[in-house]
Amino acid sequence: MRRRSLLQATGLGGLALALPPLAAPGLAQGARAGTLRFVPQANLTALDPIWTSAIVTQIHGYHVYDTLYAVNGAQKPQPQMAEGHTVSDDGRLWRIRLREGLRFHDGEPVRARDAAASLERWSRRDPFGQLLARVVERWGAADDRTVEIRLTQPFPMLLDAIAKPDANVAFIMPERLARTDANAQVGEVVGSGPFRFRADEFVAGSRAVYTKFEGYQPRQEAPDWASGGKVAHFGRVEWHIMPDPATAAAALQAGEVDWVEQPLNDLLPTLQRNRNIRLDTLFPAGFMSLMRLNHLQAPFNDLRTRQAVALAVNQADYMQVTIGQDRSLWRECRSLFPCGTPYGTEDLSELARPPRSLDRARARLAESGYKGEKVVIINPTDFPLIGPHGQLTAERLRQIGMNVELADTDWGTVVQRRVSREPVERGGWSIFHTYGSAMAYANPGVSSLVKGTGAAGWFGWYESPRMEAMIQAWLAAPDEDARKSLADQVNKLAQDEVATIPLGQFVARTAYRSDLSGFVQGSMPYPWGVRRG
Repeated sequence: MRRRSLLQATGLGGLALALPPLAAPGLAQGARAGTLRFVPQANLTALDPIWTSAIVTQIHGYHVYDTLYAVNGAQKPQPQMAEGHTVSDDGRLWRIRLREGLRFHDGEPVRARDAAASLERWSRRDPFGQLLARVVERWGAADDRTVEIRLTQPFPMLLDAIAKPDANVAFIMPERLARTDANAQVGEVVGSGPFRFRADEFVAGSRAVYTKFEGYQPRQEAPDWASGGKVAHFGRVEWHIMPDPATAAAALQAGEVDWVEQPLNDLLPTLQRNRNIRLDTLFPAGFMSLMRLNHLQAPFNDLRTRQAVALAVNQADYMQVTIGQDRSLWRECRSLFPCGTPYGTEDLSELARPPRSLDRARARLAESGYKGEKVVIINPTDFPLIGPHGQLTAERLRQIGMNVELADTDWGTVVQRRVSREPVERGGWSIFHTYGSAMAYANPGVSSLVKGTGAAGWFGWYESPRMEAMIQAWLAAPDEDARKSLADQVNKLAQDEVATIPLGQFVARTAYRSDLSGFVQGSMPYPWGVRRG
């Protein structure tokens, strides 16, 4: 359903009327005061934040897990579970000392071998972690409190890698769970973070519950992005899954929930008029909307067919169909590194430069020898910031002569299905759309959008040995001028080869009841610091 149709179907006139009952059990007034009721951006279908990069699962991860290091607002790594580290003179041996008294939610102490196993598993899934893993000789422990990482060559950005704030975060879990194959989901949720996951109250598609972990020891520093003191002021956090944005907005107005992570932009004027609701921008870096093609299977294993799709994209159309007409909330950005950041250079590739047009797209498709292979777009109907993109892509690709099937499902099914590398006839896929924090794509080290690692890479499995050589050169560059030049080469090649198609950049507003305060800015809606009053 298109954005406008969705609003017409739900009817904005009755936002505060006829609310359906929430899935959570009734709470007395005193219990409500100690409970934070949160509406996340999407349904929580995967609980393992290493197995998937889905933002909603990373948010879940921040409730439950902690990290050795975490970035502050200046994107500088700060000790978190660690009290500090040392590096050998030759740069090949790192020792990270754990803070004393850390415990997991099952009561077991956090040991260095837990952290080593967690980092090893994370490094098999995360793009920056994969670069680090290439030079790791051993992930180990010198003793119970000292993580020991032996390298075959120096890797000066090691802390930047393990402190990255999103997609995928290097969360620490018990060794027994971290030994799970990185391509399989961990079946038990046990961390050492400020909240415990209540598996006994989890109802898929309806509710997730977290309770304060009394054994958590917050750092003494003030919270700053993902770093500093993570103080849990609520004894209980409830996630209420509400795919319909009008229902979520109505629940917020009626006081049935406290915080809606990403209300639909068309609903913001209504919410703004309510004196009991505040709007804020907690994620100043913003987000990038994306289209990802399956490079393994026809027709997008052909470069010219991928280029035909890229030429059919008009970013303004994609932004307007999800974000709306207010251009203060979005911008076109033809770079694969976010605009407004040091590497966000546009128009490096002739393919990316305007004007793009359907006529140019048809001509490139004719050159490709496309034989009418079915293009399956897996598309979530329960995600207003993504679903309209799939509908728009289906329309445009049909206009240039492609055989398109729009497979409308829920977001959880998209997350599960995009793992498949099978042909579309056996349950595979051709295209999916998503978005992520701009900081997750800020440079060649962290970004999954440009990595050319093929089967070891992000869904879509773009493969390019030339790209991987460029990224290695970027890591080894002697100064920022050299890194900028190499980043531009990476950016251009990724656009030329259509590693990922950028659809625009936007900022999202969040909405919460006016009796809440203490929110921490960052790349995620962090649960710590938030208090009532």
